Amino acid sequence: MKKILLSTITVIGYCLLVIGMTSCEGGDLYNVNAPEWLAGMGGGEEEQEEEEELEGMMEDVYNIGKDDLTSGFWTLGKTYVIPAGAKWNAQFNLTVNPDNKYYKNFYIVLNAFNGDLGDEYGVIRFDNDPSKNSEWNTTGTEIDRSLVDGNFNNSSGDDDIDASVQKMNGKITVTVNRAEGGLFIKMTNGTLTKTYTQKTPFPSTGADIDIACRIGVEGSLVSFLSTNIEPIGGCTSANDKQPLSMELMGVPSEVLIGTPLEEAMANVMANVTFEEGVVKTVTAADLQFEAIPNMDELGRKTLVVIYNKTFKGANCDKPVVANKTFSVVNELSAFTQTVVVPTPHVLGAEDNSSGWWSAHTDNIKVEPKETKVVNFTNYSSGAANWNNFVIVLNKANLAEYAVVRADNYGWGDGYAACTHVGGFGSDEEWAAWLRAMNGAKVTAYITNNGDGTASVKAVMYGTDGNVYTQEYNGINTVDPDDFYFRFTIDGCHLVFDNELGTPNCTTGWWSVFTQNVQVKAHQICTVNFTNYTSGAGNWNNFVLIMNKADVTKEYAVVRADNWGWGDGYAACTPSGGQADWGAWLSAMNGAKVTLKIANNGDGTADVKAVMHGTDGVDYIQDYIGINTIDPDDFYFRFTVDSSYLVFE
Repeated sequence: MKKILLSTITVIGYCLLVIGMTSCEGGDLYNVNAPEWLAGMGGGEEEQEEEEELEGMMEDVYNIGKDDLTSGFWTLGKTYVIPAGAKWNAQFNLTVNPDNKYYKNFYIVLNAFNGDLGDEYGVIRFDNDPSKNSEWNTTGTEIDRSLVDGNFNNSSGDDDIDASVQKMNGKITVTVNRAEGGLFIKMTNGTLTKTYTQKTPFPSTGADIDIACRIGVEGSLVSFLSTNIEPIGGCTSANDKQPLSMELMGVPSEVLIGTPLEEAMANVMANVTFEEGVVKTVTAADLQFEAIPNMDELGRKTLVVIYNKTFKGANCDKPVVANKTFSVVNELSAFTQTVVVPTPHVLGAEDNSSGWWSAHTDNIKVEPKETKVVNFTNYSSGAANWNNFVIVLNKANLAEYAVVRADNYGWGDGYAACTHVGGFGSDEEWAAWLRAMNGAKVTAYITNNGDGTASVKAVMYGTDGNVYTQEYNGINTVDPDDFYFRFTIDGCHLVFDNELGTPNCTTGWWSVFTQNVQVKAHQICTVNFTNYTSGAGNWNNFVLIMNKADVTKEYAVVRADNWGWGDGYAACTPSGGQADWGAWLSAMNGAKVTLKIANNGDGTADVKAVMHGTDGVDYIQDYIGINTIDPDDFYFRFTVDSSYLVFE
């Protein structure tokens, strides 16, 4: 631990210090140098305050955000836990965006902490515009805007532009003080200061709760310097670091024969972990590729990727190596997926008394090279394994190809040739599965391969927290031009998920989600739904999240209103929004939406929305080229924010 003595520094000192920094942490890009144009930026001509001497400061050197200032909202740094009665001091250099958007600076996120992040109480941002969202509550009313003070007020206007935000640049000192039971926060660069002073208990639910603080950015860069509280995961030194391992992102599943390896892997990126746990995202230009065997023949290949640099870009002592498989093909796979909601929405008696083959949904057609996706909740009497959902594959006239159940069993001419994956070896495992199926969330995929075969996959999210999978592959005797499916029951009932949120549009942000839906490489998934909105803000409409299967890794989040965030979002090209936002927002209450999510198979994804408004106008919103995608682990789900979705 080393003590850092603070003194008044000049604008030139700010710039030299930032340019000399190395850094970064977590999923954000680490950078050896700050932007070149930063040397010309200062914190204003006002006389600066004499800085106080901070005790017990430790070096903690990393960046939050990208040095080209393209990081989206909710790009967060490390977690610093402040117990009741304690005080956190931190220092970092802030680089704001030259586009002069008043909100593109930094903010502090406040959460409860009990071993993990708990309730998010709210956010306080460095700017101080009382007419904008310079601070907000997330849970309850913990943050009181009337307690904010400072020596500046932005007047951003309707276009959010304010040239005075350039005065925010420079070395920032942040204090979060809980010493007297309330909450005191101070953010200052010696020229501009914002404070929050609350003498009543914070949080109101119990002032003895540990508080977690994270610094976040949007379209800006924080170059962290020091802290008096060690963050979760430890401090990061300014010394150069050797690479230890790396994780690949964006490796294509399929490559057309004749494509050069460098061209095929142009979208590949890697998260490289260095000493001290520091993570840096590197692009294909920093990586070396080799395919084994070579790319000249069709078939499965192993991609070997090498990275041979230190954190600061020197040659490392020992390169790190990672690998992944892909296929060289004559023609890329091309499947279409469509999310559907069968009718009726509830199948079977709710007391699970409906007998075998007593009720069916309507027939749903699956075209050649198409997958239909169905989300539902399965309720079982629990009497036997077969008292769960059943899927019937048939012609339009109901002549059957095959019947498959939830429990690794089926029958029919087409079933005889299939291979199935799933099931258990012991009675105890089956008993646990059966208990977990009463209330299980299920996503079923029914695929017409277009070659006379079909497949069925069911992902069952059990009430015990486990994920169970059942697959039936290679069902044959199928006429690809006359292929349908329907559901039936036996001592169970099914509720098909056709809505998200509440009809009065009061469901809060990030509080409810649809199930995860997988989009495989070279597939496009179409979802049709009706969007209802409270009309309070443009963001009070549908929100799409793209993530890995475990949902902890997000590629990108995109909204209906030309906005999004995430590592993958930073590289995409949005369509540009609407010409008349007021008319659009009004027309979105009851708008019919067709949303297409494409996994391009090359490490990128596209999202296209056509919103048929209640005014009869079709509104378009696209997000093209979302990157950092693992095409073999790409899923999506919906959430709402004071909105309500009804799926078709």
